Amino acid sequence: MLNNVNYDIDITKEPPADDTARQYYFIEKAKAYVQRESEELGRPLTFCVTTFGCQMNARDSEKLCGILEKIGYVEAAEDEADFIIFNTCTVRENANMRVYGRLGQLKPRKKKNPHMMIGLCGCMMQEPEVVEKLKTSYRYVDIIFGTHNIFKFAELIVTRFESQRMVIDIWKDTDKIVEDLPVERKYSFKSGVNIMFGCNNFCSYCIVPYVRGRERSREPKEIIREIECLAADGVVEIMLLGQNVNSYHYEYPDGRVLGFAGLLKLVAESAPEMRVRFTTSHPKDMSDETIQVIAETPNVCRHIHLPVQSGSNKVLKAMNRKYTREWYLDRIAAIRKAMPDCGISTDMFTGFHDESEEDFEETLSLMREVVFDSAFMFKYSERPGTFASKNLPDNVSEEVKIDRLNRMIALQNELSAESS
Repeated sequence: MLNNVNYDIDITKEPPADDTARQYYFIEKAKAYVQRESEELGRPLTFCVTTFGCQMNARDSEKLCGILEKIGYVEAAEDEADFIIFNTCTVRENANMRVYGRLGQLKPRKKKNPHMMIGLCGCMMQEPEVVEKLKTSYRYVDIIFGTHNIFKFAELIVTRFESQRMVIDIWKDTDKIVEDLPVERKYSFKSGVNIMFGCNNFCSYCIVPYVRGRERSREPKEIIREIECLAADGVVEIMLLGQNVNSYHYEYPDGRVLGFAGLLKLVAESAPEMRVRFTTSHPKDMSDETIQVIAETPNVCRHIHLPVQSGSNKVLKAMNRKYTREWYLDRIAAIRKAMPDCGISTDMFTGFHDESEEDFEETLSLMREVVFDSAFMFKYSERPGTFASKNLPDNVSEEVKIDRLNRMIALQNELSAESS
């Protein structure tokens, strides 16, 4: 956000106690190490950040890039970079496999280039078994950290330069939000804006609450300040981001509470020249007030991503989604009544625990009733560490999962063609 924060930094003294000032202290200290190594090599050091997963990860990667550029690295292609960072996702198993595969490809390069560094961060690093595997089988990785302490990136780089050993810094959870660190945006005209972090929903199939931690919402004044800075920098579209964005909840010291509908209105009014979007919404928190704000506010885009996951009440209950098919359809009806032109997209997957053909047909019938503009569709893959992995057997065959997914995709394509 703010790349020009000024602190009176003296790296010969102890680091400041304030979290933001402390990180600028380590940015200056890292800058000295990077400059020294650049002079030894006779060229600038280069970096490449590769992002796996969601828009929250993409925004985190912009923060990593901002810190790296601030300490003197220059962005380059992965096959040329001196410092390679993988910002990982762990929602589906194949994401983990891709990271391990990429790490294996880097091992020969690391042997040839002793100054090269490899960093791993993100959701995958919050899984203890992953970190153990990295410690034993991928000893050439230099820095490993999770989702809660990305703000400490410069400090971890300094620790690596000074210790010359693998640095592992994983936090189980945090209520800490550190503002005003450097960010290097991927796009000049649009930007994500984190309004909250973490998730309290504990859907039975989902690993996110375990790797992203409990919900914590940013102060409204900090959100508005960031948006004003983005507007001054020419940004014309913002995406409000959160694992469950519409459960935003900020309590002021005087006891007043600001929910998502109020924040959305506040943001839109503070930046009337900007288009405002948000993702991802949870159906149980899609309130009439939020729908009304979208309908009445010209610069809030009329598109809602509202993941349904299944059309069967039995399956929704097993998923611990905390709403029914009827509630979901009521929310769709409320949106369409207020905004007939509102675009609606969704997420769905098939093959969850005990899903019968009848359950699956209920998903197809919901698709026909709603007619989504677009949908992200998957087959269920069990994630270790979730409630489902311990208590709800993955008992739908792979053959059936693939068949149902293909039928789901075919129906969505048919419905999209009919509505276009």
